[in-house]
Parts: sequence; C-alpha cells; structure tokens
Amino acid sequence: MIDRRSAGILVHPTSLPGPYGIGDIGPAAYEFLDFLKITGAGLWQILPLGPTGYGNSPYAELSSFAGNPLLISPDLLREEGLLLDSDLADIPGFPLERVDFDLLIPWKEDLLRRAAGRFSKAPEAVRDDFKRFLDTESWWLEDYVLYDGLRRHFLRGEAGPEPWEADIRLRKAAAVKKWRSILKDQLETGRIIQYLFFRQWRRLKSYAAECGVEIIGDVPIFVAPDSADVWTWPDNFLLKQDGKPEAVAGVPPDYFSETGQMWGNPLYSWEYMKSDDYSWWKRRIDAVLRRVDWIRIDHFRGFQAYWRIPGDAETAMEGEWIEAPGKEFFANLLASRGDLPVIAEDLGVITEEVDNLRREFSFPGMRVLQFAFEFDKDGRFNGDHQFLPHNYEANTVVYTGTHDNDTTAGWYSSCDDTVKDVIRRYLARDDHDIVWDFIRLALSSNAGFALIPLQDILVLGTEHRMNTPSTVGPANWSFRFRKEQLTSIAAERLKDMLELYGRARTIREGSGGLV
Repeated sequence: MIDRRSAGILVHPTSLPGPYGIGDIGPAAYEFLDFLKITGAGLWQILPLGPTGYGNSPYAELSSFAGNPLLISPDLLREEGLLLDSDLADIPGFPLERVDFDLLIPWKEDLLRRAAGRFSKAPEAVRDDFKRFLDTESWWLEDYVLYDGLRRHFLRGEAGPEPWEADIRLRKAAAVKKWRSILKDQLETGRIIQYLFFRQWRRLKSYAAECGVEIIGDVPIFVAPDSADVWTWPDNFLLKQDGKPEAVAGVPPDYFSETGQMWGNPLYSWEYMKSDDYSWWKRRIDAVLRRVDWIRIDHFRGFQAYWRIPGDAETAMEGEWIEAPGKEFFANLLASRGDLPVIAEDLGVITEEVDNLRREFSFPGMRVLQFAFEFDKDGRFNGDHQFLPHNYEANTVVYTGTHDNDTTAGWYSSCDDTVKDVIRRYLARDDHDIVWDFIRLALSSNAGFALIPLQDILVLGTEHRMNTPSTVGPANWSFRFRKEQLTSIAAERLKDMLELYGRARTIREGSGGLV
C-alpha cells in the first residue's frame, strides 16, 4: 500500500544514451540517477530486465530469473580490465536515437565473450564473489545457460535454424547430460556473463539507494513459450505431450485491438502450482525483489480470471474467461513473506471481481490520463470516469501514459477537436504547453505515486514511443534519447513541480522514509 506522495520517471535502461548501440547499466545510468536526485524524484520505473527473444520485447523474456546481457556496460568492463581499449576501438555506426538490434546483438555478444575469456585473470576477490554467485543461483542458472546454449546451437547453425532433437526438447536426463558436455565451454561463458550483469546491477541498485531513489520493476504475469522457464519446469504450464501450449494467453478486443491480442504465452497449470505450494512463483517474486524495490505486475486481472485461447486459434476472439485462484495465491504469498510491494496493472477489461481482489490485498492500481477523456454512448463527456484525477484515491499510481501508449504529444495531436475541447476545459488551459500540463495534472493529483514517461519530460512525438501493442517491428522497444536532451531546464521544471505538489524527497515529512 502506498502511504506517501512520490514521483518519478518511466524509462528502460535500454533507452539511456551512450556510444554502444543500446542503453546500459553503466555511466549513463548513474547520470540518470543523479538527474532524479537533483529533481527530488524518488522513483525510477523500468521494464523487465531479462534476456529478450523474438521481437526484442522485454515482456518476452528467455528467463524470469536471468539478466539481459545487452545491458552490461562495456565501460565498466573496461575499468575492471575485462575489456581493452582495442576492443572498443572499432564501434559500428550505431544510431543515437534508437536501438538497431540486428547491428547491435552480434557486436555486443562478441564483446561479452571477450570479457568472459579474460575473467580467469580477474582479481581473486571477484572470482570468489563469482563462486558465491554460482552457489546461490545455480538452481536456475544451470538450466538457463544450457537452454541458451541449445537455442544458439539449433537456431544459429551453419545450415540455418533446425528443430531441437526430441530428447533434449523434452529434457530427457541422458540428453541433458550429453549436451552439458557438448556445450561445456559455452555454458561457462554464459555463467560468467550472467554474473557480470548481476554484479553491475547490484552496484547500480546500491547507488540508487544512496540517491534516495526506489526502483520499480516489472513482472509480466505470463512467460514466453520460448523460455527456460517452460523448458525447465513444464509441469507449471498447460502443455501438450509434445511440449507445445495446449492454450495460450491474451485479451479480448480492447482499446489496443479490435480483434483482441493473442500473446501466445502458455497458460499456467494452477492446479499443479497449488500442489507445489506456488514454489516457482515464490522464487520468481523473490528474485525480482532482490533487484528492485517495487514490482508492477503486468496484467494483474489475470490473477482473477484469464483469457484462455485455444492453441490452434487464429485470433484472440476465440477465447473465453477462466477463473484464476488469485485470492488464495496472494494470501499464500503474504503469509510466507509478510508484505508485497506490488503495483497492480489493472488496465483493460476490469470487473468488480478484479477490483475486489486488488483492494483485498491493498495493492495500488494504475490510472492513465490518456484514457480519462472518454465519452459515454450518448456522446456526453463522462466526468465520473475513474481515470480522471478528481476521482482518484491515494493508493493509486498515475501515469500520463505507459510504455504501451503513444507519447502525450503524439496522442494529443491525434485527438479530435471535441476531445481536445474537453481537455482544455478540464485543464482550464490552452494547449500551447499540453504535455507539461498533463505532467502537472498527474503530479497535482491525489494519487500516491506519479510516473511520467521520459518521452513526456522531453516533449517528444509519436516517432519516439516505446511500443505499439499488437505489432512487431524495428520501431518497438528501440527508443533512445541523447544525453544533451536531458537539460537543466527540464530538471528545474520537474523539481519545481515536485516541490509544489509535495512529491519531492527533500520536503517529505514523516519518519522512516527517504528524505
């Protein structure tokens, strides 16, 4: 439950500036935390941190427990002697305002292999820390590095992609032993790369705490079909005998799609999970909370009821709602952990039952200003809309928009004149500064937390949005900003608003909190 007023910025580390083709958790991340500290912002919301697969989406992680190697900082590796100046002497011509994944991935992976190859020469204290990492994380790490090695072997062979051999696809013990031997060197490289990620992340997380910044992470409710989770723990999922999904997740027609969204994620076997005391979920939640301070559970409504789509369906319209054991599940988690710093993503088709589930456990819900200015079926403006700020309760997180929305500038430009007129009257402002008017509206609201996408802080247009749901393409997940865009003027303006509306750390009262 949110018991204070705070605010921050939503931006994924991949969007940070730098010369290496993608934002990472090196110097630019520390500079961004300095920016938050200067403004008095106390929150940094990120997207999932796991390694990505098809489409480069952080919501299609190859593992719920591993870190994304693309986020490892070459600069920090060079400081530790794991990379040489010569390794970074010939950087490809990466674009500065987007991630070119096709150009980036082979270059970055080669760089990380070089760093891993020098790890045996790292200081003894670092190698001892690596051994402790292996002891603590081996329960997921060994299966992940094997899965990753198998993907590379079968998907990137000289003759092109080929199907996995049946025995290893179904995790037969003899096949697992055989491939651990075949891929021995690759597995060790994978272990080292994962260690390097978590070592850098721990350091960054510690610096965030020094700056008084809490990190909000993200937990997608479902996992990708192409993931070490499904391969390693198949009993947790509804799968056919050949390992393919019996049914997949998605949502019915909604704001984002007239035919709904068919995500393709395998659904959970809640019956099995209950018999196993939800052990996989507990480990997953614990792992994320070691990385961040809060977790936003994406598609929270799926814990009350989920949209079950047959595995052979053509569109999400063929699905049906199936009740989920959310009440029992969260009660179990709370009983074993005492507290859950959870934000419930309760957007989309939200029923009274979903809202009751969220309220029973005092999880704050989300409100998005771009969704607030709607009209009823008779064409009248709906002043009772739950996303309008005058209707908020304190245990709420307000956003101007999310990673799935257009930027506020882009969204407003696409609104028709009737909607624009209502917005101007609601704000009692003209629209010459509409983006910052929306930022002010979020910060001045009664919501406990207010999160602003960085694109809105920078007043960027549609071409800089992070993702367009139900689409796959190079524009998605590729947004980056340049260092010079994050100006002192933006910092001062944000700082002034945070202080004015009681959200700055430096003026927050009370004991036990960050000041």
